[in-house]
Amino acid sequence: MLDRFTQFCVQALPSSGPDITAVQPWQGDDAPTYGITVTFSSGSRLWLQITGGLAPGTQAGEATTPPSGAVLEPVPLPALFDETGTVSPLRAEAYLTAALTHTDSTEIAQAYGYSSRPGQPAQHPGLGVILHNGARLYLPFVHTAKAEQDRGRSPFRLQSSF
Repeated sequence: MLDRFTQFCVQALPSSGPDITAVQPWQGDDAPTYGITVTFSSGSRLWLQITGGLAPGTQAGEATTPPSGAVLEPVPLPALFDETGTVSPLRAEAYLTAALTHTDSTEIAQAYGYSSRPGQPAQHPGLGVILHNGARLYLPFVHTAKAEQDRGRSPFRLQSSF
């Protein structure tokens, strides 16, 4: 499931948000088992880890058929860049959440930003995805970088704008 979702993000996200120029699997030193790097049109980048929980009643290692259901209704893409041309983690969260609704995936039942969850919003930005079979995917933001910067070595210490 995690490998399939990683490949889905690599293929689908660049065409669902005009300010996303590339999505690549995050690999190499200190990389999580599953993750992606998103590059925006400004050259700034965001690294997301991908973890998940199985659908209810599913056993680890059990072969499953990808879930299928209605395609999400696309929501308008919010502005990614502020007036200075930079991205904040919250703007990236809202933009990527909306971009997921533009992918026409029949597997995704719901996409949400951690900061906009009903009840108690998360203190750390990221994306949540619920699949039609009840499986859940979690994509916390791990690193940010401005154009021409590297990702740094301190995970979860995000720049306020990048």
